[in-house]
Amino acid sequence: MSTLQDGVAHAMTANAFTSVSLEPPLVLVCVDKGVRMHDAVLECGSWAVSVLAADQQPLAARFARSGRDLHTQFDGVATEPAPKTGCPVITGALSWLECRTWATYDGGDHTIVVGEVLGLGLPGARGRAALLHHASHYRELPGS
Repeated sequence: MSTLQDGVAHAMTANAFTSVSLEPPLVLVCVDKGVRMHDAVLECGSWAVSVLAADQQPLAARFARSGRDLHTQFDGVATEPAPKTGCPVITGALSWLECRTWATYDGGDHTIVVGEVLGLGLPGARGRAALLHHASHYRELPGS
């Protein structure tokens, strides 16, 4: 997940991301209240999700680590601005979605952020395995 706050890109690896509705198209992501991404995504109101391929596992691990330097966390990571929001999406991701915050809900130590999907792309989906995280390990979901 990524967003832009005052021109600075923020990112995190989401532990929960799912579809909510087809009409209107809504998805949700859960953001820990204790990380800087929380305030950034709530303030900005727009965000993007890059769905990573299995061979991009190092990026998932990178953006899951806390304490990264905010201004260098994207160094060496190829990104493109999403067309409607400008939020960075990871080049070579299986797919990406860009969203506008629709609603937020208290979820204990997380905030549940529901987003309206404004745009999506499927640049690298064909034939590649998707990256999953289950039972504390990264796993692959074979592609078609």
